[in-house]
Amino acid sequence: MPVEITWWGHATCALEDANTRVVTDPLFARRLAHLRRRRGAVPPAEARRADVVLVSHLHADHLHVPSLECFGPGTRLLVPRGAPRAVPGLRRLRHLRITEVVPGDEVRTGGLLVRVVPALHDGRRLPVGPRRSPALGYVVQGEARTYFAGDTGLFDAMAEQVGPVDVALLPVGGWGPYLGEGHLDAGRAARALARLAPRVAVPVHYGTYWPIGMDAVRPHEFHAPGDEFVRLAAAAAPGVAVHRLGHGESVRLEVAR
Repeated sequence: MPVEITWWGHATCALEDANTRVVTDPLFARRLAHLRRRRGAVPPAEARRADVVLVSHLHADHLHVPSLECFGPGTRLLVPRGAPRAVPGLRRLRHLRITEVVPGDEVRTGGLLVRVVPALHDGRRLPVGPRRSPALGYVVQGEARTYFAGDTGLFDAMAEQVGPVDVALLPVGGWGPYLGEGHLDAGRAARALARLAPRVAVPVHYGTYWPIGMDAVRPHEFHAPGDEFVRLAAAAAPGVAVHRLGHGESVRLEVAR
């Protein structure tokens, strides 16, 4: 059975595997604080359907409570440990089945096993309070093993912690002209790809949101990361098939191990 991946923009992806639908870091807003959606329509109703939703960390462009409210009763929601305490709005989502997780946890849902893996990123709900929750990645195991990196920097033990994967959904940019520590740009993502050695990669987390009033500030940082990743990945990991999707586009993969 093929695995289907749809990129809805930023870090929001839909993964269909083993008759189970997964959505990552849902963000269905035209505007979020100082950010405006510059490319891709707001995802349609079909994007707001899932058996399980994965949240990688507490930043508002990854844990967006109004977007999480859109999912139907009984939807499973995996969040970093401490998230309901740090983000009180989560506690009103009583229609969702919320499970707090940390790296090393494994959760079975539908036909999938979801492994929780570490990420190198500040997972706090900035700028409020000192409470910390871990930033996470997830490996979704069904017909394929799909790694959703969330937000992360490149770290030495990445390949060991993530393990063998068939598909990697890797961030290659951001929502502003400056990427600090704890992020992958196109070059670092290509180096991560060489370490992980999946069969397939899809670049995400770029070319969707941009600060209002900053259209002329290093605009190539908004437009270029996807194509730059394709170019650099071809040199760093030539055996990996890279699919650069447009907003709302899907790829169907036959994964034979």
